[in-house]
Amino acid sequence: MWDVGIIGIGTMGSMAAWQLSSKGKSVIGFEQFGIGHDRSAAGGESRLFRTAYKEGPEYVPILKRSQELWRQLEKETNSHLLHLNGGLTIGQPEEETVKNSLKAVTDFSIEHEILDYVTASKRYPQHRLSQDEIMVLDKEAGYIRPELAVVTAATRAEDLGAEILRYTTVEKIEPKNDHVVVTAKGQTYKVRKLLITAGPWAKNFLPAFHPYLPVKRIFLTWFPAKDIELYGPKNFPVFTRRTEGYRFFGAPTLEGSMIKIGTSKPGSEVASPDQLAPISHEELADSSAIVQKYFLGVRADPVRADVYMDAFTPDNQSIVGKVPDMLNTYTLSGFSGHGFKMAPAFGELAANLIIEKQSDFQIETLNPERYIQSIKTI
Repeated sequence: MWDVGIIGIGTMGSMAAWQLSSKGKSVIGFEQFGIGHDRSAAGGESRLFRTAYKEGPEYVPILKRSQELWRQLEKETNSHLLHLNGGLTIGQPEEETVKNSLKAVTDFSIEHEILDYVTASKRYPQHRLSQDEIMVLDKEAGYIRPELAVVTAATRAEDLGAEILRYTTVEKIEPKNDHVVVTAKGQTYKVRKLLITAGPWAKNFLPAFHPYLPVKRIFLTWFPAKDIELYGPKNFPVFTRRTEGYRFFGAPTLEGSMIKIGTSKPGSEVASPDQLAPISHEELADSSAIVQKYFLGVRADPVRADVYMDAFTPDNQSIVGKVPDMLNTYTLSGFSGHGFKMAPAFGELAANLIIEKQSDFQIETLNPERYIQSIKTI
């Protein structure tokens, strides 16, 4: 019998496997695809890392800890995953995301600069700004290499003794009084505790939460530029921006020919994560319009376009903790498109929950219990 079983060795599962294994727990992981696959929310060669968090300052301690753990994983594996080239929050000063970023840099002493229209336009001419917009430059921001990060964490977990079963789909889980029985690929496995980190597939194992974990499409698009050096990591920080009804983000070119710029607004709901349709011409319209209107020297026709997916909760807050009415079962689910940067800290948090160690973070708002009354009335 293993101490912990983990369903889904992707973003959260790989980090939890690493953390649990490093704490001496025996771990078995079940992954229906290969490690580092791009069929969920973790592909696309870069993911933004931001410390001045526009989603709310309450996340900053988790992000600070994540940065420490990214560096720890790099050190343990002799790899380079987190690249801090700076990050911009762009918008009008009274816009909520800008106010949240300003509060975060003030409350948590994050190294930063506030750039008015004139200064911002001179320093970062790639962005076409309105005269009432500012930039908040977070100097503790940058990008992460997602596929490599998942592979690195999973490999490190295996080096520490974890067993990871690739191309192994879990068919059934049966919580018991002192263990959980997992059936996968026709075989049964007994684990003392079970952690569900299955991303878009999580609701298959959490039936009571089915109404609260709809799967939505995420679009990523890449565009060529006339002067690609202007959009390299040294000249073009990662960014998020809200303006004139658009919500979008971007990252510098990493391979030297195209820039990632895409809409932050999730797409339509996915009926089944097993049948994710490719991106359509209509779904590209917003990204192309954004590029044409707000960027200097970037061609509006994408040279690459991919679709991903994630589970989005009604409040866009994840579901983290012990699953009500499922003995010995925990979950990290519903990250609503903004969990990758915090994955190491959530992996550590899950490990501490499972071994019943006190967490340093205030996570009451993420507790699965917040949905329990609604679940009981369905």
